[in-house]
Amino acid sequence: MAPVVQARLALWVFIIVNVAIVEVLFFTAGAGKNEILTVAKFFGLHAALILMLQLLLVARLPWLDRRIGMDRLTVWHRWVGFTLLWTILTHATIVVLGYATLDNASMGKTFLALAGVPASLLGMLAAGIIVVIGAVSTRYVRRRLQYETWHGLHLLLYVALGLAFVHQLRETTTFKSSAFAFAYWWALWLFAFGSLVVGRIVVPLWRNSRHQFRVAAVVPESPDVVSVYVTGRHLEQLPARAGQFFVWRFPGHNHWWLANPFSLSAAPDGRTLRLTAKAVGTASAGLRHLKVGARVFLEGPYGAFTSMHRTRPGVLLIAGGVGVTPIRSLLEEHTPGDFVVLYRVRDERDAVLLDELRQLVAARRGRLHLLTGRTGQGVRPFEPEALHRLVPDITERDVYVCGPPAMTSAVLSGLRQLKVPNLQVHAEKFSMA
Repeated sequence: MAPVVQARLALWVFIIVNVAIVEVLFFTAGAGKNEILTVAKFFGLHAALILMLQLLLVARLPWLDRRIGMDRLTVWHRWVGFTLLWTILTHATIVVLGYATLDNASMGKTFLALAGVPASLLGMLAAGIIVVIGAVSTRYVRRRLQYETWHGLHLLLYVALGLAFVHQLRETTTFKSSAFAFAYWWALWLFAFGSLVVGRIVVPLWRNSRHQFRVAAVVPESPDVVSVYVTGRHLEQLPARAGQFFVWRFPGHNHWWLANPFSLSAAPDGRTLRLTAKAVGTASAGLRHLKVGARVFLEGPYGAFTSMHRTRPGVLLIAGGVGVTPIRSLLEEHTPGDFVVLYRVRDERDAVLLDELRQLVAARRGRLHLLTGRTGQGVRPFEPEALHRLVPDITERDVYVCGPPAMTSAVLSGLRQLKVPNLQVHAEKFSMA
């Protein structure tokens, strides 16, 4: 079974089993004070379960990340987040309606009365924070916010997590309806929160303390492209693979909260790690000014863009612009196979690491096609006919794609029309949100 299929199956089993348990707990815990509050409790229990699934999707658990990829997990996190938002709003609205009906009072008066009850107030605060996070995560607002602002607001989710936990703890009908319910909810909260703390805090701190990453060299590749070599202790024990990426921080060069996801541009050799970046922002443009010996803080490795997912002896690597970096590292990895590389750039002068790419392809006795020209001028190298002409046996190969979003979309569309099986297509966005 393919690794990605294993991981998806494991996630579905986890979800189905826990939904079944929550359903049993709901029907065995007894009804609420009236039918409306019983329905509210139903939504509240499921909101708690969805919240913990949210945490697992962003805990960056290595087993899931290497099989599914951070980009896909992040997409799922986004849609589960909106499901959580509407579930919580539904729960909160029905609670107020239920008590208003019970007390024969208005919704507004009941809301204010519930705000005076500590358990209810904690739930309201958690819901309010989640509503704010949901609002800033809509595409319209997200595109108008700087990443740092959006990320800072998103961190409020951890505050909502704590408030929701205490809210549920004080609601005795959920935590204390039975000995099994008490043990189940505690185990689920500890597992979800523990996974988040270990994946996002403990492992990065431990790895950086152990490996002591530092800049070993800074090498300009062109006027706007630079490679940074990073060394450290015991790098042979770092579980990094060609095609993966790290989240890089350079203390003293940028503010500590500024981080960039850069893929490895060379296969890890146990001695150094290399990133190659194009100057497209202040952070990447300033990399050429890094001092040798400067500390580096890394999070990772992340990503499923690796040879672990290969299913065929033949491989087609498709790169666009600086997206060639993980493609180049995959080409350097000591794995067998017949390799073909398609490298898309506007002009040969824009081809990053082209000489290295040619040497690696020649060493493997593969084929390299440099695809130049502007798409708007009739150059469409990723139309199905063009792909088939360049690589006649494309349906028999694993295809790895990395490049700008428009190019990646064009390639994936062409592959679908050529009926390349989904398990043979590997594409990943190297981003944090």
